[in-house]
Amino acid sequence: MTVTASASQARPPIQRWLVIWVLALAAVLVVFLLHDKLPWAVNYPVEAVVPVADWVSALMGWIKSNLSWLTRSITAVLGVPLDFALNLLAKNFKFGHGADASVLPRLSWVGVCAAAFLAGYATGGRKLGMLVGGCFLYIALFGQWTSAMLTLALISIAVPFCIVTGLFLGIWAWRKPWAERFIVSPALDLMQTIPTFAYLIPMLLLFGNSPVSAMIATAIFATPPMVRATMLGLSRVPSEIDDFSEMAGCTARQKLWRVLLPSARPTLMVGVNQVIMLALNMVIIASMIGAGGLGYDVLLALRALKVGEAMEAGLAIVALAIALDRLSQAIAHKQATGNVHRSASPRFWRRYPSLTLAIAILVVTTLLGLFVPAFAAVPKAITFTTAPLWKAAVNWVTINFFDIIEAFRVALILNVLNPVRAFCEGFPWLGAVFLLGLAGYQLSGLRLAALVAALTAFCAITGLWEKTMATVYLCGISAFIACLVGIPIGLAAARSDRFEKIVTPIIDTLQVLPSFCFIIPVVMLFRVGDVTAMIATVAFAVVPAIRYTNHGIRQVPPALIEAAKVSGCTPRQTFFRVQLPLALPEIMLGVNQTILMALAMIIICAMVGTRDLGQEVFIALSKADSGRGIVAGLAIAFIGIVADRLFNAWTAKARARLG
Repeated sequence: MTVTASASQARPPIQRWLVIWVLALAAVLVVFLLHDKLPWAVNYPVEAVVPVADWVSALMGWIKSNLSWLTRSITAVLGVPLDFALNLLAKNFKFGHGADASVLPRLSWVGVCAAAFLAGYATGGRKLGMLVGGCFLYIALFGQWTSAMLTLALISIAVPFCIVTGLFLGIWAWRKPWAERFIVSPALDLMQTIPTFAYLIPMLLLFGNSPVSAMIATAIFATPPMVRATMLGLSRVPSEIDDFSEMAGCTARQKLWRVLLPSARPTLMVGVNQVIMLALNMVIIASMIGAGGLGYDVLLALRALKVGEAMEAGLAIVALAIALDRLSQAIAHKQATGNVHRSASPRFWRRYPSLTLAIAILVVTTLLGLFVPAFAAVPKAITFTTAPLWKAAVNWVTINFFDIIEAFRVALILNVLNPVRAFCEGFPWLGAVFLLGLAGYQLSGLRLAALVAALTAFCAITGLWEKTMATVYLCGISAFIACLVGIPIGLAAARSDRFEKIVTPIIDTLQVLPSFCFIIPVVMLFRVGDVTAMIATVAFAVVPAIRYTNHGIRQVPPALIEAAKVSGCTPRQTFFRVQLPLALPEIMLGVNQTILMALAMIIICAMVGTRDLGQEVFIALSKADSGRGIVAGLAIAFIGIVADRLFNAWTAKARARLG
């Protein structure tokens, strides 16, 4: 009786919301059908567009005119360590001028490869040492050494800056809940959803076309994971440790630096790993404003349609990414397990034998480079290139499979992409604002409804509605296909340990690859356009759908599975009626992350001819139009924030319903 009564009480709200949604959709349909009589409700009136872009341009112009002394000072200060790193790894130190100038060579490539091996060996054993050292050796043998070292030099300066800044911001936000709620979290949301290209525009305007601009853009983009990791790590420190430190008489400063932060070190190291990977990704993109390095090589090769050169530079990026990722993960794992053995000897070389040996090898090989040119620069005789092979392979595929590829591309455009694009671009802006606001109200109340409606309306009132819907169409269809592929793979991995062992290395590799590397092979086969963007985006965004689905199924409590078996459920019934419903919130988090990653990749795909907000940012970057680029970047960020807030609210509601 109780169950029946509670069920009957639960029905009216569901039925009421069903009626509300039917009426809302009917109202939007009426507005669409009456677009001749209500044109302002379908297409935002041009005369009512708010000139936010002009205001931003004026503000940036004022900053450039009146605060140029500040930007020059920042450039001069940051240029010192950056120039040192660039000279140390990629260029040479020059002292004096003209014929009397003396040159101190950069670090020897032999020494750097050996130091990379020793770093891997010290943190993860011989296997990791071989992997990390092999990655650096691969970069050298394929003739990408100087470009890779330019990229590594920028990362080596940007990453410590990100870590220190993120640590202090995270501590401040953890200590001041009001700051975390009203300042830090909204700022982090914007920083992580504004597209990478949009960071480049103000940096280019304020700091010029230089490596310093690229480094500042990289630092801003890569800091948020460290802030979040610091807040999460400090909040997870057991209360017993906090109480014990107070009983021991620690001051607030001693408690923070000697107790809480060391206890949160495993989580902090995960943040460091994420900072390194985001910095690498951003440095590649920042090649457009003077960073140089591997990203610039890829960009030049793509513009000239030199497939082989683009692929070689892309593979060098992959090698550098794998080396840095595996090395930082090994350090994080070693810190988490507490497996750090150091000698108690006061002598430095006894406490840090691997570091001492690496320094010694670097010094000896660099000095040898003064007398033996083979140590100073990679001899051309031992380098080789596979660019002709890649070009030949692409030509062979194009000649033999052109008809099939072209038929697939045209069918996809005519039957899927064009109809969905036409539907999205014709959708009434007022209807979208209303429906998304209604969804926010149903999921979390008036505050979320107002936020979602305001952010959606921003895209219309700034005159970017058509471009916004073009972005939504391509991002939506890419995320849908990524989920359609990724969720079944995640379900299969959750049900089979053997399959999981096959899938895990693949998705780990996909997660390490910088976004540029997804575009290169697809452009080779499908040329530029929406199909290329969609395929590259699906490959880039599929990882969270697989990972979260697998994790969600596996984290269902074993006691519940045993209870289902005792109740007589078959394995199929247990999976579909117990595991899958309980894992649904986790799976939806994966869908949320898939959408955000698809959105980030879609913007980068503006390089291959998409016509959306990413193109707006790309054009603004080429024209140094700060207002146009920043407003388009904000519109992209707001799409991501709307999706994130709605999915998080739905997930929270589902978790609460499932207890």
